Amino acid sequence: PKSTNIYASNSENWRMAPNQPQEPNHPPKRETQPLPVPTVGIGKDQYDVYSRLLKDRILLLGSEVNDDVANVMVSQLLYLASADPKADITLYINSPGGSVQAGLAIFDTMNYIPCDVNTVCFGMAASMGAFLLSAGTKGKRRSLPNSRIMIHQPLGGSQGEATELEIIAKLMLHTKETLNTYLAAFCDQPIDKIRVDTDRDFYMTPVEAKAYGIIDEVIQHKFPVPFTKIPSLKVAPPLSIYDVGYIKSGSPKVFTGNSTPTKNTWT
Repeated sequence: PKSTNIYASNSENWRMAPNQPQEPNHPPKRETQPLPVPTVGIGKDQYDVYSRLLKDRILLLGSEVNDDVANVMVSQLLYLASADPKADITLYINSPGGSVQAGLAIFDTMNYIPCDVNTVCFGMAASMGAFLLSAGTKGKRRSLPNSRIMIHQPLGGSQGEATELEIIAKLMLHTKETLNTYLAAFCDQPIDKIRVDTDRDFYMTPVEAKAYGIIDEVIQHKFPVPFTKIPSLKVAPPLSIYDVGYIKSGSPKVFTGNSTPTKNTWT
């Protein structure tokens, strides 16, 4: 029998009106050639640079997290663990995030193998990238000084029947609470603070990420450059009726258009 997708509706069979116009055809996507992978060595000792780094137990997560990336990362972790269960593995992360389930597959493998996994952020570690950065072995999570780290809540979408949408919404809330629980353990922060901070995009410099508990060390340049005075990236989240418990003074109340909000007392 033909299989069906319960999470998506067929636009040819389901319409809001009988004369609904057809969607316009999108222009064809331009094909892009993959970047050539540099090689090192000569003759039989020639490797692509990723394989050469793998020999030194160095892995690179330098793209969006998806199923293909997770499969490669998991296979590399398992191979290195079988080759030497006691030696550390170093994972460099420059990722905007991506699939939660693919990222959790990498996370589960990091905790399954006996090796310590050192994580290093370069560039940007956002969303699932920041989660994997914080999931490294405590005391061995680092960042380069000009990197940026960002945490937030899961995002996604679905379409289909109302009952199926309710199921997906419950799954997303469960996933959100699961990630918040892990982050609270990684960062030694109260889970209520994690819930507030991840409600919106929460950007941090490496120094702020160290104070927050996501990393343990900021790697310094070989030739230190004096730091210029830059504004903090830590911004208080917007006031929400769901966050009224974090207001220090006064009893919780919902503001109307004519009311005057109290002074900002975010911790």
